[in-house]
Amino acid sequence: MHAWLCENPTGVDALIWKELPTPVPAAGEVLVEIKAASLNFPDLLIVQNKYQMKPPLPFVPGSEFAGVVRAVGAGVTGLREGQSVACLQGTGGFATHVLAQASQCMPLPDAFPHVDAAAFIMTYATSHHALLDRGQLQGGETVLVLGAAGGVGTAAIQIAKAAGARVIAAASSEEKCALCRSIGADASIDYGRQDLRATLKELTGGKGPDIIYDPVGGELADPAFRSIAWRGRYLVVGFAGGPIPALPLNLPLLKGASIVGIFWGGFAQREPQRNAAMMQELAAWYAQGRIKPVIDRTLPLDRLKEAYGLMGSRSVKGKLVMVNG
Repeated sequence: MHAWLCENPTGVDALIWKELPTPVPAAGEVLVEIKAASLNFPDLLIVQNKYQMKPPLPFVPGSEFAGVVRAVGAGVTGLREGQSVACLQGTGGFATHVLAQASQCMPLPDAFPHVDAAAFIMTYATSHHALLDRGQLQGGETVLVLGAAGGVGTAAIQIAKAAGARVIAAASSEEKCALCRSIGADASIDYGRQDLRATLKELTGGKGPDIIYDPVGGELADPAFRSIAWRGRYLVVGFAGGPIPALPLNLPLLKGASIVGIFWGGFAQREPQRNAAMMQELAAWYAQGRIKPVIDRTLPLDRLKEAYGLMGSRSVKGKLVMVNG
């Protein structure tokens, strides 16, 4: 097997393409031949030693992947050789093969392509947990999605629409806003040239959005929160914009609003039965055509460093997926 190895987490340039022995699955594990692996923002942070999880060195980055089971360890039930699966386990995806915990593998129906499957779990699980569980989104409410053209943003648009919400997508260019409208957003704000607060006031008749989905943080957080509706819910999803914002606590007091933390990984670990039910619902929605990952492009795995550069430049719309073969 071959893999991109991080021996020193000083950045993307330190990654090395190496030949390694193909491992044998232990009890509870499966060997997956990787067909596709998506690039997520944590994959950039982890090779820079900036992510909350710091795996022991050396490690293979790539948190999310899909492929075919080639060997099954002792005690594994529900998976078999030749079966297609999608997995999310934090590391290991940027390789030709990987050992995965069977409990972290999602069996795929025949009509679920590997490229879509590799771009599915992290963004859709995060957005479903955020909007429907933590945000308690109700049909007819208005949702503002910041960073709406990214991976979690496009997933949030689709899930909010599936739940019957009105969606306002905010992104950094008209091209990205057009993409958001094409996948269901009812309105958009180009915050590269439009004033976020003034446009939100106009689009909501002065009421403001009921839910703000924020995977960006940074300078957008303050004007967005100041625009939130009475009893609004501000969903803290991530900080792709860089700085972690500090909001004055008098703002939620005056708005009767809630600041809600979103940590899907913790939810999946602490409430596995509810998470499994959520994943079943998401798979059914995919089969029904209600949700579908937005794929910016696919690239061969040997062009991983180029893919990291695209992600770092904020030019990716939806998800970028690496493919083997």
